[in-house]
Order: sequence, then structure tokens, then C-alpha cells
Amino acid sequence: MKKSLLGLALILLTVVLKAQKIDSIFFHLYTDSLKKGTYNYINVDGRLSNGTWKPLNTKDVEFTSSACKFSGNDLIVPASFKEEKITIKAVLKTNPAVSIERTVWVKRNPDTEILPTEEELRAKNKTRIY
Repeated sequence: MKKSLLGLALILLTVVLKAQKIDSIFFHLYTDSLKKGTYNYINVDGRLSNGTWKPLNTKDVEFTSSACKFSGNDLIVPASFKEEKITIKAVLKTNPAVSIERTVWVKRNPDTEILPTEEELRAKNKTRIY
């Protein structure tokens, strides 16, 4: 019985030791600026010790910012926000020595592009020849 427990303990220890650990984290933002009046998804990926990547969320990292609040990975920037930039920081919960901090500009100009309505898209698709 003792040999079985010792063997099981060794197997579990081996699995734990071989588990890949996150050695660094990176921001991979989908945009070059944050938009007012919307949720801005802050994409953080961890590089594992074997070189592969893992997407991270609030289970893995703690987000803070110089302004505005987070909801999960989303930084909520109110439409009335006046500052030019926001500094965002992500800290790995399992190893606080692994962190990243970046300053991201807030978009100043409004979106002037008018997107087509659903009806306009349907009408366009009806005239299209496939």
C-alpha cells in the first residue's frame, strides 16, 4: 500500500513539475486607440515556457488602469471621457513579477463612417450574381 501511494505521489509530482508555466505576457490589441462610449477588449496572451501561447483573462491576470474601470478584459471608456491616453497594466496572478504596462491613446475624432443598414445589405445581396 505504501509503495502504491508513493508511486502515485511521484506521478502527481511529475505532472505538476512538467506543467507549462507562463514566463511572459503581452498585449495584442485589436486597435491602435481606445474608443469612447464603448467596451474596449484588452487582449493579453501568455507565452508558456515551451514557446506556445495561451489567451489570458481575469482568472489569470489582474487588470488596472490609470483611468476608467474594467469589466473582465473590457476597459469601459465613457463617452464623456476627456483624457488623451490611459495606462493599462496586467499582472499575472500566479507570479506578480510577470507584468506588462502600456499607455494607449484614446481616439479623439468621432467615427464618421456610416455603416449600411440591414435592409441596405439585404438589398445589395439580392442584386449580387453568384
